[in-house]
Amino acid sequence: MGQIRLFSRCWSGAQWRSQRSFQAVRQLSSSSGDGPALNSSMADLPKEAEVVVIGGGAVGTGLTYHLSKQLSNTPGAAASTAPGVVLLEKSELTAGSTWHAAGLTTSFHFGMNFRRVHWESLLLYAQLERETGQAIGYHRPGSIRLAETPTRMDEFRQQLGKASWYPAPARIIDPDEMLQKCPLMNTDGILGGFYTPFDGYVDPYSVTMAMGAGAKQNGAKIFTNSEVTGIESTSNKDSIGRWTVTTTQGSIRCRHVVNACGFWGRELDALHERIEGHEQKLPLIPVHHQYCITNTLPEVQALSAEIPVMRDLEGSYYLRMERDGLLVGPYEAPERMKLQEDWLLDKVTPGFGRELFDNDLERIGPYLEAAVNRFPAFGKAPIIQTVAGPITYAPDGLPMVGPKPGYPGMWLAVGFGYGIIHAGGIGRYLGDWMRHGYPPYDLTEADPGRFSVWSDDPKFIMDRTRETYGMNNSYSYVKEERKGGRPTQRAGPLYSHLQERGANFGFKVGYEVPLWFERPNDVAGYHPSFHRTNWFSPVGRESQLVRDSVGVVDLSSFATFRVAGEGSRAFLSRIFANRIPKTTGKSCLAHMLLPNGRVLSEMTVTCTTSGAAPEYLLVTGGGSELHDLRWMQEQLAASQQASTVSITNTSDSLACLGVAGPKSPQLMARLFPDGGAFSRDAWSLLSHRVMTRSAGAVALDVMRISYTGELGWEIHCPMSAVAGLYQDVHKLGADLGVEDFGMYAMNSLRMEKGFRAWGAELSKDNTIVEAGMMSFVRDASKESLPFVGHDAVQSELQRGSKEQLVMLRVLEDDGKTDPDGSEPIYCEGKVVGHVSSGCYGYQAGHGLAFGYVTPYVADAGTELDIMVIGKMHRCVVMPTSPVPADHLR
Repeated sequence: MGQIRLFSRCWSGAQWRSQRSFQAVRQLSSSSGDGPALNSSMADLPKEAEVVVIGGGAVGTGLTYHLSKQLSNTPGAAASTAPGVVLLEKSELTAGSTWHAAGLTTSFHFGMNFRRVHWESLLLYAQLERETGQAIGYHRPGSIRLAETPTRMDEFRQQLGKASWYPAPARIIDPDEMLQKCPLMNTDGILGGFYTPFDGYVDPYSVTMAMGAGAKQNGAKIFTNSEVTGIESTSNKDSIGRWTVTTTQGSIRCRHVVNACGFWGRELDALHERIEGHEQKLPLIPVHHQYCITNTLPEVQALSAEIPVMRDLEGSYYLRMERDGLLVGPYEAPERMKLQEDWLLDKVTPGFGRELFDNDLERIGPYLEAAVNRFPAFGKAPIIQTVAGPITYAPDGLPMVGPKPGYPGMWLAVGFGYGIIHAGGIGRYLGDWMRHGYPPYDLTEADPGRFSVWSDDPKFIMDRTRETYGMNNSYSYVKEERKGGRPTQRAGPLYSHLQERGANFGFKVGYEVPLWFERPNDVAGYHPSFHRTNWFSPVGRESQLVRDSVGVVDLSSFATFRVAGEGSRAFLSRIFANRIPKTTGKSCLAHMLLPNGRVLSEMTVTCTTSGAAPEYLLVTGGGSELHDLRWMQEQLAASQQASTVSITNTSDSLACLGVAGPKSPQLMARLFPDGGAFSRDAWSLLSHRVMTRSAGAVALDVMRISYTGELGWEIHCPMSAVAGLYQDVHKLGADLGVEDFGMYAMNSLRMEKGFRAWGAELSKDNTIVEAGMMSFVRDASKESLPFVGHDAVQSELQRGSKEQLVMLRVLEDDGKTDPDGSEPIYCEGKVVGHVSSGCYGYQAGHGLAFGYVTPYVADAGTELDIMVIGKMHRCVVMPTSPVPADHLR
């Protein structure tokens, strides 16, 4: 290992006294690991491969490990002359961010499926040394998150409940037990701790080299000092030559290419030709992350066992042992942290990859002072090493994992702020997806399609990332909203109008979506909480508005597509489980399923033009735009209708208003004076018409449908026309009492009617059978080419389901807290399921929850318990929804 230049600073009271300071540079030498045992000879660079992974950090190497292992177990793989997986690294393995990482490992994550990613990484690391024979420096002393406020204890109780239906153990401990596990700490002001017993840390260099060794054992080829200079898409999309990757050592044709280049990811992405509509750059920026290591401490030497990794959330730093000293790493506040802005605005410093930034202890001084107050021994020894390196973030702090939208066969695995704990699990997740053609579970929050042209804005990227990094240890509130970088250039055509009317907004793929509306006597603004807060009563008022009068809601964040052509109905029948309408003016609710029967998407499908070349309007949730489009394009490319069907993304050109309530027919009649009657008889549910508001005016798509479950319509119109339409709604409906309502009220209204939500009840984690949606699945048993997922649905109907969706009425209401999602469901003290979504039902007069439970407790009348913020709430399985939808009354 090359020498690390150190600087040293000592404590003098609460101040830093500088002894010397200069750039710390750690050089990786060929003797440090990736020598002949791992690196393939450049003369062996193959001409083709199934997969080329670009980037030899922990993530890229972890993916190479999993893919090579999976492919080596595939029948016929051994007969192939081409390697299954080739890893290309421009420098040496671990160069970039991996080599200088602190190496923390934890089972904890606020996202439930990211906990699965963490868990699978922990399982891999626990077995990797035995499998490969290479030590990885894996320490598992546990981890403790510290709580100093009642709000933090609420958060711990919430997270403990969510953890109870996952395999990783966790519990809340008191200060006395905390002191036993960590005698170095001062427990003054501590209320409790969140203890995860098998957390710890691993040597990043060693674990990467071990995964590389495992990949080599399974046939992967690893080439270092092989910079990629070009990526070109070829015309033969079905062969192994889909992509050509050019390096300084030659070219490789491959079916799949993976960008796992860390802070080089933006520049690698810029090497290939852009496709119209997908010209944006990756929204990635490096953060300066620093940690400090002390000299030997007698207090540490005297310990009988290694202390857990300590995470002081109010102090915003982590602390762990490093041999006989301590390592402390802060997360600075947004106004103190530093971004490497020039790498975003221009390019990465040429040749940077095995170097560090200049350290800046003054910037992290307050956090180090907090560490001394909590762990006094930390201030008794000089700091002998400071590491200040780049960690690449996406604006929301989550990685970008999956296919790159618009580029079949190109995959992203970038933006990992916590690459060591993600590497093992993400490698398996992405490897499974690449092999089978669909993901093994739902990780939509990491889908690259959540960003698009609207996010290609340096100011948004920098502002949002500052906030994300700076709030690393902030509270994980229910319905949390972050403000950084908002509003974006995609805020929506009604943003200023809604703002004037008191809207409080949520963020959805660039759009500002109205959540609730405040009036003069309401408590204004954003007041996050784990309990009912200032929006609770206004949302009740909006729900009553829709039930008793008429409300309008901005739905412009909806994504829309036009599917047209001779083969469009056959194509849609292949990708959707419901029967596709063939008559103009008819709509249906339809679901795209994965081959395993799980739910990929829910859309409204409307036949706008019938005949020999029919046309359909498809409407889906805003967060699903590129997610759903990608699947449709993939399915079309592989279908018999590829040459006779076109798919046009109209999401940025169409807006939508929803009008709902018993007085909505009167309002609609005023908006469309030549449109005839707007009664239930004149407009059947899910009917559609193309209408104009006056002679020569722009045509609008109008359909009778409302996610509120009340009588209502959706009006889809050009973005340029929606502001005028919205103003007319308020002008013409003033005497009817029309007012705005938001998504919180819509959520309560839809749950009262028993309507499922995609991303909650409907996801890639559950099947259409488990969700109880078989009324939307056609009988395709006699079709020569049934819908995707048909065989899996039939198989499940015969063998039975593992889970079943039920609706629960909360019997014990404490007046403060409602289920929201991911809470555990208990039967006689045993976890039997989890909540998918929950809220208070204002018309029903009690709390509601959807939950997936084991089938033996799914009978109506079964009493269960939901744990919400550490407290059991008695509930009962309902036979049906508490409020019938309008069309059932």
